[in-house]
Amino acid sequence: MAGATSPAQEGPIPVSTATASFELRDLPALLGGNPDTLREWAGRWDFRRALGYVAVIVAGAGVYGAAMGYWRSPVQACYNLVKFPLVILSTTLGNALINGMLAPLLGLDLRLRQSLMLVLMSFTIAAAILGAFAPIVFFIVWNTPPLAGQMENSWGAYSFVQLTQVLVIAFAGVAANARLLGLLRALSGSEIVARKVLFAWLGGNLFLGSQLCWILRPFIGSPGLPIEFFRANAFQGNFYETVIRAIAQML
Repeated sequence: MAGATSPAQEGPIPVSTATASFELRDLPALLGGNPDTLREWAGRWDFRRALGYVAVIVAGAGVYGAAMGYWRSPVQACYNLVKFPLVILSTTLGNALINGMLAPLLGLDLRLRQSLMLVLMSFTIAAAILGAFAPIVFFIVWNTPPLAGQMENSWGAYSFVQLTQVLVIAFAGVAANARLLGLLRALSGSEIVARKVLFAWLGGNLFLGSQLCWILRPFIGSPGLPIEFFRANAFQGNFYETVIRAIAQML
């Protein structure tokens, strides 16, 4: 029957055609992770909504990156204003492809466009969280001894700031993906499938996102090295070696 498919009866929280594009007032609903709302938004591709997600990612990640880089210098902060959103958006595109292949293997049938929309939602939530953390991060780096001090003290401060950024970014990523658990459960109809897909996506985010951060470094700048937008040895080493070395220096 025609009445059975009207927008008003599709779910508890309908989304009309007039409000299909993303607006700032939609952000609380996105952060809340309401499965009915997110399912409606993910069910169809809307370019204006996707563009709205991108705008939030650029703003939130840019502000956070600037706060992170200001510890080294205002120039590094300006670099990060561009580089960190670039990392997030590159990770979004890469994970959309990876997640679109992983989900069917784990029991969730998703099209590539749906995968891209879900990943965009996830990283929009993460960027909003990072943007909210930006004042706290700025306060931390403002009160951390500068890199201009003695080399030994500079390396200790550098390791502290580096690990702080890793923890905050990891928290934002995990929290953003966890918000999608209810939606994955609704789409798959299975708690087990939803959790398998969620953990697989988290693993993909960690692997791809961390390595892209490594390639596009520096975001803080190592003591004794000049400020650069892109390192000449960007493809040498990996992210995990750096984290282990930072923990060892802290201990």
